[in-house]
Amino acid sequence: MLQRIQTVWIFLAILAALFLFITAQDFPLFGPVPFISVACVILVIFGFLSILSYRERKRQVLLNNISIGINALLLGLLAYWLLTLPGGMDFPEKGIEPVFPLMAIIFLMIANVYIRKDERLVKSVDRLR
Repeated sequence: MLQRIQTVWIFLAILAALFLFITAQDFPLFGPVPFISVACVILVIFGFLSILSYRERKRQVLLNNISIGINALLLGLLAYWLLTLPGGMDFPEKGIEPVFPLMAIIFLMIANVYIRKDERLVKSVDRLR
């Protein structure tokens, strides 16, 4: 069922990845390699795969855990980038890019809680049969 609450949380995590993709286009992290753009595309793909695998809750949790790991990696890299940013006249403002992976991690953790709750509910109903 696509109308479950964890679908909303996963969709919010997808939106956070899309916002990171939009806002993080103005700086190079590893030179000409578009690492953040590729990671955001992977996060969006994993998010949609997670939403579409609503019948297989274990796969959904696995995909969410992989997305949490990628978001944690992005959060660390963006925090490192912000700490090493000179802040002079070339780039006077520090961005809000690390907020989006942090929000996605929180959203995916909440989604995993609801997925596990559904799994327990299904197991308890199977016991009664």
